[in-house]
Amino acid sequence: MVDINFSSLSDTPKDKNGNYKDPDRHSKTLRKYHIKLWSKNLQNGAFFGLSEYSQGRMHHKSELGEFIVSSDSIGHTYRSWSEMKSILINISKDEIDSFLHLCTTVGGYIIFPALKVNNQFTINQARGVNKRICDRWDLTLECIRLYYLKQESPLTKTLNNYSSFFKLFNDFEDYVKFFLMEDLVSNDFKSINFFLKHKSFELNPIPKSLDEYLEYKSNVSKFISSRNKRIEAYCKLT
Repeated sequence: MVDINFSSLSDTPKDKNGNYKDPDRHSKTLRKYHIKLWSKNLQNGAFFGLSEYSQGRMHHKSELGEFIVSSDSIGHTYRSWSEMKSILINISKDEIDSFLHLCTTVGGYIIFPALKVNNQFTINQARGVNKRICDRWDLTLECIRLYYLKQESPLTKTLNNYSSFFKLFNDFEDYVKFFLMEDLVSNDFKSINFFLKHKSFELNPIPKSLDEYLEYKSNVSKFISSRNKRIEAYCKLT
């Protein structure tokens, strides 16, 4: 039921200018995959079931609470970022297209609560606009790790707004295992395998050189490929 080689762009329509619309909202196959993968028992034994909802979102309602969630991309090529143009011009279009294809497979996506709280940014929005995160998933996951430890991060305020969602998982290890993210953390779940060297949350943590971008690209690709294999293995057992 889950094809780890399928790109969500394959069934995402284009706008009038010929650009792909957002697969998170428009790819029906990606949404089907999310429902298949994340409708399962939590560590406490309760079943977290997802169903179709409106505007490309998914819905859960049970004694656990009510959650409206949406897809969010965790693999980024930065191909459309103006700051990256001088770097990406040194990489062939075929190589970038191949990277994009991998990033738009199921291993390159996660789900988060979709509705705003007190008209503030959702997690999806906050990690994109926060200049200390810049949509990097490794840095986002570090913020989530710190959240469970009750330590500060650039996303503390936003994550606190969705405490009911994160409460579904006992701790950071439980969260990582539920979403099959083990390949991005250490064996003891106490640290992140960052895509680029990380000491603190610095401004604008996007790659600053061709070498950094190639390192970033390599590490993102390894993670998504490994997670896809983990997803495939999980599906064979369910």
